[in-house]
Amino acid sequence: MSHTLTRRRLVVGTGAAALAAALPARAADPVKLKLAHSGQEAETQHRAAVEFARLVKERTQGSVLVTVYAASALGNDNSAISGMRGGTIDMVLSGNPYYSGIVPRLNVLDLPYLFDSADHAYKVLDGAVGQALLDEMGAHGMKGLSFLEVGFRNLSNARRAVRTPDDVKGLKLRTTPNPAHLQAFRLLGANPMPMPVAEVYPALESRAIDGQENSVSIIRNAKFYEVQKHLSITRHAYTAEPLVMNKKRFDGLAPAQQQAMVEAARLAATFHRELNRRGEAEDIAYLKANGMQVEEKVDAAPFRRVVAEPVRQAFAEKHGTQLLDDIDKVRA
Repeated sequence: MSHTLTRRRLVVGTGAAALAAALPARAADPVKLKLAHSGQEAETQHRAAVEFARLVKERTQGSVLVTVYAASALGNDNSAISGMRGGTIDMVLSGNPYYSGIVPRLNVLDLPYLFDSADHAYKVLDGAVGQALLDEMGAHGMKGLSFLEVGFRNLSNARRAVRTPDDVKGLKLRTTPNPAHLQAFRLLGANPMPMPVAEVYPALESRAIDGQENSVSIIRNAKFYEVQKHLSITRHAYTAEPLVMNKKRFDGLAPAQQQAMVEAARLAATFHRELNRRGEAEDIAYLKANGMQVEEKVDAAPFRRVVAEPVRQAFAEKHGTQLLDDIDKVRA
């Protein structure tokens, strides 16, 4: 167990008794919340959502109950977020790119090659930069609780092995609806085509698109290996996954319940990251065993030279350099 996780559990554990004492007496009708996400039940995203629900129940002594709806059961990412903001859904766990149209500064997290490592990303997301970005959601009817993760993104396609930037040229690739992702793949000569994740498999199967980019966990659990031959471990961008709640619904909870929700969300984020870290090698091995040709040692430097600085400059022109400078300071 990491020292960070150990310290976090100690801090949370120390305050558990005080939190329990502050909770309202258990009512006959507990607060019931709906949490929606687009991942399959086998994905780490779902397992983390279920762990969050368990932690909320435990830490509120059953006064708040969360039901998790997987696999776009309450709508795709865009419609679920719209429903959450409108109050028909209480909570959503969705990739950061789906929020950047509402809170544009969130797009900083999606810049290609922004983070040197997962540890760098976690320090940013769990620190002052991450909290400031979560707080910006408040002006848009949302309460950002914590950052879980999709993780580092990798490129798969049905046409050819991708080892260099030239290999990307001409590929029709599903991406997120994110300015940074769209610009990066256009710079590489690809044809990026945003679409909801629920539509990706049939689009790959019909050859409406050549490929997509995602974490290896999602590539495995969405069974993209059935319709994709080539996988390149490019790790070209990191995707955070905010856990977000309707702000009015959150504000209507008792203070101790609010505290319990935030603590549960932070613990669920650590749980999710650990699942992904432990499972990555196994996921790659599984994809190989199921017929994918995997390029594991892709030189990132040529890709970075093409996309990193232009996309960074485009963000800075719209939003200034302060966020970028703050992220660089964490790296240092």
